[in-house]
Amino acid sequence: MKKIYHLATCSTCKRILTELKAEENGFELQDIKTSNMTEAQVDEMQQLAGSYEALFSRKAMKYRSMGLADMDLKEADYRKFILEEYTFLKRPVTLLNGKIFIGNSKKTTAAIIEELS
Repeated sequence: MKKIYHLATCSTCKRILTELKAEENGFELQDIKTSNMTEAQVDEMQQLAGSYEALFSRKAMKYRSMGLADMDLKEADYRKFILEEYTFLKRPVTLLNGKIFIGNSKKTTAAIIEELS
């Protein structure tokens, strides 16, 4: 499977999609704002990542405004918040050859490019 969960309005996601030549390389793209993630999709990501926490973005503006920074979140909480609010997914998330690549670091992008070659 070649799939990227991204946010179409995010300039960082756009840059990474361009770097990866996502469309040329046959990736299925899912804009998580306009096409909600299903429970099965989030669970599949968790299986590959090892935890829901690994998928959760603490940089989301709602993280602090909802008071989540002051809570002791558990795995079920991370799953619930990712499913309820797309901004809590650390993005982009790339699924490639049975592996998962989470986030937008240069190291992550380089690892995806290496996996493609």
